[in-house]
Amino acid sequence: MSGAGGLAWRALHALVRALLCLQRALLACLRGRAAAAAATSCALLAPAARALGFREARAAWRRRGPARGGAARGRQRWRADGRALRKLPVHVGLVVTEEEPSYADMASLVVWCMAVGISYVSVYDHNGIFKRNNSRLMDEILKQQQELLGLDCSKYAVEFANHDKTGQVLNCQSTLKVLSPEDGKADIVKAAQNFCQLVAQQQRTHSDLDVNMLDNLLSSTNGFPDPDLVLKFGPVDSTLGFLPWHIRLTEIISLPSHLNISYEDFFSALHHYAACEQRWGK
Repeated sequence: MSGAGGLAWRALHALVRALLCLQRALLACLRGRAAAAAATSCALLAPAARALGFREARAAWRRRGPARGGAARGRQRWRADGRALRKLPVHVGLVVTEEEPSYADMASLVVWCMAVGISYVSVYDHNGIFKRNNSRLMDEILKQQQELLGLDCSKYAVEFANHDKTGQVLNCQSTLKVLSPEDGKADIVKAAQNFCQLVAQQQRTHSDLDVNMLDNLLSSTNGFPDPDLVLKFGPVDSTLGFLPWHIRLTEIISLPSHLNISYEDFFSALHHYAACEQRWGK
C-alpha cells in the first residue's frame, strides 16, 4: 500500500506541476496578445490623432493667421491676394442670419477685409446683437488688428454707425459700420417722413424725389457707397432686412456659417465675386 500511495502522490504532484506550467504559458500568451493589441491600436490611432491635431492647428492658423515671424508673411500674402483679384469690392456687407453670432469670427472677417484692401465694411445681424454690443466687437477687432496686422493696424479706421455716440476712427483708409434692422426699412420710412416734411414746408416739391435725393436722406449709410458684395452667413435664404434700398445691384454670395470661418473660405468668395459678370440689371 505504501508503495502504491507514494506512486500516486508522485503522479499527482507531476500533474499539478504540469497544470501550473500550462497556466503560466497561457498567462504569458494572453499578456503577449494584449501588448500586441495595444501596439496595434496605437499604430492605428496615432495617424488619426496626428491628423486631428494637424487639422486643429491648421484651422487655428487659417482663422488667426501665422504667429510671430509668420504674421509679416500673412500680411504680405493678404495684400498680394487683394492686388491679384481682377476686381475688388469697394464695400462689403457681412450679413449673419444665424442666431448666435461670434465676435471673434466676425472680427476675423472684418480684419481680412481691411487687409486685402476693401475700403468699406458693413456688419449686420437681424437681431442687432453686434450693434448693441459694438464696444465688445470693437475690442475684438482691435485685438486681431494688432495680432494679424501688427504695426499696420494704425492704417485702418473703425467707425460704428451708432447715432448715440461718435464713432471711433483711427486713420481713415478702411471704415466699418455696424448695422441693425433699424438701419434698413425703418431708415427708409424716416427718410420718407423727412421728405414729406420738406414738401409741407415748401422747401421741396414732390417732383424732387429721385434716387439721389433718397440716398441723401438716408442716414444709416451716409458717406458709404452701395455694397458691391454681400457675404451672407447661415441657412436662411434671405438677407433679413439688410439695407433693402442699397442692394439693388449687389452681388450676394451665401456661405454656410461664419463660425470657424477660414481665410481660404473668405478669399474664395472674393475670387468668385471677381470672376462674376455683373449686368447691372440688364
